[in-house]
Amino acid sequence: MKKGDLWIIEFPTRKGREQSGKRPSIIMADTNTNLVLVIPLTSNLEALEKFPYTIEIKKSDLNKLEKDSVALVFQLQAVDKKRLHNKFGKIEDFYLDNVDIKLKHIFGLK
Repeated sequence: MKKGDLWIIEFPTRKGREQSGKRPSIIMADTNTNLVLVIPLTSNLEALEKFPYTIEIKKSDLNKLEKDSVALVFQLQAVDKKRLHNKFGKIEDFYLDNVDIKLKHIFGLK
């Protein structure tokens, strides 16, 4: 697993606006444990206007997304590797750079 890989991940059932169910996600870090840090994606483009720290990702031959999607950077989370179903693509470097910038803002590392 490498930073920027796109995987289908099974998120547990949750409440409120937390992402759940099977969804594409960006691998941000392999912790060399049974956990990886990931950012879930949604195909709901309204999330761009509703939430801060989101990035629109257009489907492409490299990323192999089925639809234009939104990276929910503010929902960075650790998940057990058992929840990873299959790798299907890789996010483009310019999107990954933008994710890194948003994470630095979230953590106050501007």
